[in-house]
Amino acid sequence: MDERDVERILAHPRTMVGSDGLPFDPHPHPRQWGTFTRVLSRLVRDKGLLTLEAAVHKMTGLAASNYGVVDRGLLRPGLRADLVAFDPQRVSDLATFDNPVQASRGIEGVWVNGQRVWDGQRPTGLRPGEVLQRH
Repeated sequence: MDERDVERILAHPRTMVGSDGLPFDPHPHPRQWGTFTRVLSRLVRDKGLLTLEAAVHKMTGLAASNYGVVDRGLLRPGLRADLVAFDPQRVSDLATFDNPVQASRGIEGVWVNGQRVWDGQRPTGLRPGEVLQRH
Protein backbone atom coordinates (compact mmCIF):
# COMPACT_ATOMS: atom_id res chain seq x y z
CA MET A 1 0.00 0.00 0.00
CA ASP A 2 1.19 3.46 -0.78
CA GLU A 3 1.57 5.48 2.43
CA ARG A 4 0.05 8.56 0.79
CA ASP A 5 -3.09 6.60 -0.05
CA VAL A 6 -3.34 5.34 3.52
CA GLU A 7 -2.99 8.89 4.85
CA ARG A 8 -5.60 10.26 2.44
CA ILE A 9 -8.08 7.52 3.31
CA LEU A 10 -7.53 7.77 7.08
CA ALA A 11 -8.11 11.52 6.97
CA HIS A 12 -11.75 10.92 5.99
CA PRO A 13 -13.97 11.24 9.10
CA ARG A 14 -15.84 7.97 8.46
CA THR A 15 -12.73 5.81 8.04
CA MET A 16 -12.01 3.37 10.88
CA VAL A 17 -8.59 2.10 11.91
CA GLY A 18 -8.28 -1.67 11.98
CA SER A 19 -6.27 -4.63 10.84
CA ASP A 20 -6.75 -8.27 10.06
CA GLY A 21 -4.67 -11.33 10.63
CA LEU A 22 -4.74 -14.79 12.11
CA PRO A 23 -4.01 -14.82 15.84
CA PHE A 24 -1.67 -17.80 15.65
CA ASP A 25 0.18 -16.98 12.41
CA PRO A 26 3.88 -17.60 13.20
CA HIS A 27 5.01 -14.99 10.66
CA PRO A 28 2.25 -12.40 10.25
CA HIS A 29 2.33 -9.16 8.34
CA PRO A 30 3.89 -6.46 10.61
CA ARG A 31 0.63 -4.52 10.66
CA GLN A 32 -0.91 -7.28 12.79
CA TRP A 33 1.31 -6.13 15.68
CA GLY A 34 1.79 -2.49 14.72
CA THR A 35 -1.27 -0.97 13.03
CA PHE A 36 -2.67 1.01 15.94
CA THR A 37 0.62 2.25 17.37
CA ARG A 38 1.82 3.21 13.89
CA VAL A 39 -1.24 5.42 13.44
CA LEU A 40 -0.70 6.98 16.88
CA SER A 41 3.01 7.59 16.38
CA ARG A 42 3.35 8.47 12.70
CA LEU A 43 0.01 9.94 11.69
CA VAL A 44 -0.90 11.65 14.98
CA ARG A 45 2.34 12.59 16.73
CA ASP A 46 4.82 12.88 13.87
CA LYS A 47 2.71 14.15 10.96
CA GLY A 48 -0.27 15.74 12.72
CA LEU A 49 -2.64 14.23 10.15
CA LEU A 50 -5.16 13.34 12.88
CA THR A 51 -5.75 14.58 16.39
CA LEU A 52 -5.17 12.04 19.14
CA GLU A 53 -8.88 12.12 19.94
CA ALA A 54 -9.89 11.50 16.32
CA ALA A 55 -7.46 8.59 15.97
CA VAL A 56 -8.65 6.94 19.19
CA HIS A 57 -12.27 7.39 18.09
CA LYS A 58 -11.50 5.72 14.74
CA MET A 59 -10.02 2.76 16.66
CA THR A 60 -12.77 2.44 19.27
CA GLY A 61 -16.16 4.15 19.22
CA LEU A 62 -16.47 4.47 15.45
CA ALA A 63 -15.48 0.85 14.89
CA ALA A 64 -17.83 -0.45 17.62
CA SER A 65 -20.70 1.64 16.26
CA ASN A 66 -20.15 0.57 12.65
CA TYR A 67 -20.01 -3.11 13.61
CA GLY A 68 -23.02 -2.93 15.94
CA VAL A 69 -21.07 -3.73 19.10
CA VAL A 70 -23.12 -1.68 21.54
CA ASP A 71 -21.37 -2.47 24.84
CA ARG A 72 -17.85 -1.36 23.84
CA GLY A 73 -16.00 1.48 22.19
CA LEU A 74 -16.76 4.24 24.70
CA LEU A 75 -15.91 4.98 28.33
CA ARG A 76 -19.31 5.03 29.95
CA PRO A 77 -20.88 3.39 33.03
CA GLY A 78 -22.39 0.03 32.17
CA LEU A 79 -20.18 -0.65 29.15
CA ARG A 80 -17.38 -3.21 29.00
CA ALA A 81 -14.04 -1.92 30.22
CA ASP A 82 -11.66 -2.56 27.32
CA LEU A 83 -8.85 -0.03 27.71
CA VAL A 84 -5.34 0.65 26.47
CA ALA A 85 -3.13 3.04 28.44
CA PHE A 86 -0.28 4.46 26.39
CA ASP A 87 2.27 7.24 26.47
CA PRO A 88 1.57 9.42 23.40
CA GLN A 89 5.18 10.65 23.35
CA ARG A 90 6.68 7.14 23.41
CA VAL A 91 4.18 5.00 21.54
CA SER A 92 5.56 3.43 18.34
CA ASP A 93 5.41 0.19 16.41
CA LEU A 94 8.45 -2.07 16.32
CA ALA A 95 7.19 -4.84 14.02
CA THR A 96 9.12 -5.36 10.79
CA PHE A 97 8.85 -7.82 7.90
CA ASP A 98 11.93 -9.64 9.23
CA ASN A 99 10.68 -9.62 12.82
CA PRO A 100 6.91 -9.00 12.78
CA VAL A 101 5.97 -10.33 16.23
CA GLN A 102 7.16 -7.33 18.24
CA ALA A 103 5.15 -5.64 20.96
CA SER A 104 4.88 -1.90 20.44
CA ARG A 105 6.72 0.64 22.58
CA GLY A 106 4.83 2.94 24.94
CA ILE A 107 1.90 0.67 25.83
CA GLU A 108 1.59 0.94 29.62
CA GLY A 109 -1.31 -1.46 30.11
CA VAL A 110 -4.20 -3.23 28.42
CA TRP A 111 -7.48 -4.21 30.10
CA VAL A 112 -10.09 -6.53 28.58
CA ASN A 113 -13.46 -6.74 30.32
CA GLY A 114 -11.90 -4.83 33.21
CA GLN A 115 -9.01 -7.27 33.74
CA ARG A 116 -5.41 -6.32 33.05
CA VAL A 117 -3.99 -8.54 30.31
CA TRP A 118 -0.77 -6.57 29.54
CA ASP A 119 1.33 -5.01 32.30
CA GLY A 120 3.44 -2.75 30.10
CA GLN A 121 6.14 -5.38 29.58
CA ARG A 122 4.39 -8.70 29.02
CA PRO A 123 1.06 -10.54 29.08
CA THR A 124 -0.36 -11.13 32.56
CA GLY A 125 -1.72 -14.58 31.72
CA LEU A 126 -5.36 -13.55 32.14
CA ARG A 127 -7.63 -14.24 29.16
CA PRO A 128 -10.99 -12.57 29.83
CA GLY A 129 -11.74 -11.90 26.17
CA GLU A 130 -14.62 -13.37 24.23
CA VAL A 131 -15.81 -13.58 20.64
CA LEU A 132 -17.87 -10.45 19.97
CA GLN A 133 -21.27 -10.53 18.36
CA ARG A 134 -23.52 -7.84 16.98
CA HIS A 135 -26.45 -6.95 19.21
